Amino acid sequence: GLLNAIFATSTVAAGVDFPARTVVVSNADTRGNDGWRSLQASELQQMTGRAGRRGKDNVGFVVLAPSNFQNPPKIAQLLKSPPDELQSKFRATYTSLLNLLDAFGGFAQVRDIAEKSFAFRETTRTIFKLEKQSEKRLQNLRGKLEKSEFNFHLEDVRGFERLTNVRLRLQEKIPDTRRDIRHEWLKEAVVSGRIVSRGKSGRRFFLVISVHGEKISAMREDGEGTTFALSHVNRVYEKIYLIKDASVEQAFDEIHAGKNPPLDEPKLSLKKDGADETVEIINSLIEKFFPENLSEEAKRSAASFLWECWDDAEFLEKTTRDIDYLKSEIWLPFEHRARVLHHFGYLDFPSQKVTTRGKWLADLRVDRPLLVGEALRHGLFEKLQTKQVAGLMAALAADSDRNYGELYLSDEILDVLTKFEDIIFNVSNVEWKNGVEPAPEMNFSAAATAERWADGMAWSDLVFQTKAEEGDLVRLLSRTGEALMQVAHLKDSNTEAAAIARTTAEVVLREPIR
Repeated sequence: GLLNAIFATSTVAAGVDFPARTVVVSNADTRGNDGWRSLQASELQQMTGRAGRRGKDNVGFVVLAPSNFQNPPKIAQLLKSPPDELQSKFRATYTSLLNLLDAFGGFAQVRDIAEKSFAFRETTRTIFKLEKQSEKRLQNLRGKLEKSEFNFHLEDVRGFERLTNVRLRLQEKIPDTRRDIRHEWLKEAVVSGRIVSRGKSGRRFFLVISVHGEKISAMREDGEGTTFALSHVNRVYEKIYLIKDASVEQAFDEIHAGKNPPLDEPKLSLKKDGADETVEIINSLIEKFFPENLSEEAKRSAASFLWECWDDAEFLEKTTRDIDYLKSEIWLPFEHRARVLHHFGYLDFPSQKVTTRGKWLADLRVDRPLLVGEALRHGLFEKLQTKQVAGLMAALAADSDRNYGELYLSDEILDVLTKFEDIIFNVSNVEWKNGVEPAPEMNFSAAATAERWADGMAWSDLVFQTKAEEGDLVRLLSRTGEALMQVAHLKDSNTEAAAIARTTAEVVLREPIR
């Protein structure tokens, strides 16, 4: 009653307890979603660890089968390597967000759970380290304040640091010379399609074709091309022309006719006046830190004390920003998806509540739940035959980059997929606007294969006509059937669609798939 042999992937070896007297490793590579790659140390250790049955064998054997893809030195290296680090699969997804929000009732709780998850352990460690450093500097700063003769508070020190830091950055940005101002202005004003002049006389005109950093590519009046430095520009003229033959001739004609006036260049005094005014406002705010009745000497001592505390205050400010940024990296993917779900009515963002529609979407354990949810919301399943439902679900369940044969799509399924692409386009637009990477494209070859299978094609004919690997076909149809069963469980919220999905799943999961 024992199996003589089992052909297993590295995934089966890791997830199911199938001990064996002998394990045969056929090659040093494995195939993943992104193609072939080398086995990892933990994968090989799981596979070879199956050799030797407890209570039956005193020793287990591992055989490396010779082949062009075998690599004994690599295998030996992996066997001696430490196990790979655990990688969490927890990610911000539509269903994980809906389930967490429904269970815990608010974004704050979801954020707290995400920050404590194993997936963000490195980020959490970094945050903890920064918080410890920040606390140390804060205690140091409080100690200085307690020992000082001045009645400064922590908020005063941090406010002084913020104002002086802004003033410093502002002063660094104020251009010192007319040349600096003009260079910045040229970088903004000299664009493709404008006429510029060169030379002291200012009578040599050029039409700008493109600008790359400090280098300008331009056309002379005789039609010849040339390049020169941005700093060699004399005047810049107002109008912008299309780079076409008729427009080029018009551009030079209008210059000579005086119909294209030169742009006014900025003046140094105007630039400095605005910046100086801002600096004066900041200086007046800094002065308010010191009581009016202080003597000049006491004021200098107080200012000196604030500057002594400046480094600690700046460190606290920078560390606070770093911690907030790291925490936002954890939470923002959830927030972005929450805004997408709010747009389609699956949750109410302001009240932080999952809607009735969102509750059934949360129960969908499929790879692209929002797309499947939108198909259900638009009543797409109710309008389709069994084979078309199978084709649509296969197109969504399959790996987008895998080829499942060269079968032609029927006109009916092609029409269904075309209509569904409108839904995908709408969802993708909302996702892009909210910083969410849209789902990969549908797999049309998978749709054609599943449609034929659901229409009653024999297994041998399907394998022959698709020319696909049997294992790939089984995986495709299993995933399609499982996705359909997920929809079938929604009988309370989507009764008709659930019934169609269950019927289709029974057809798809027939022998030899199940």
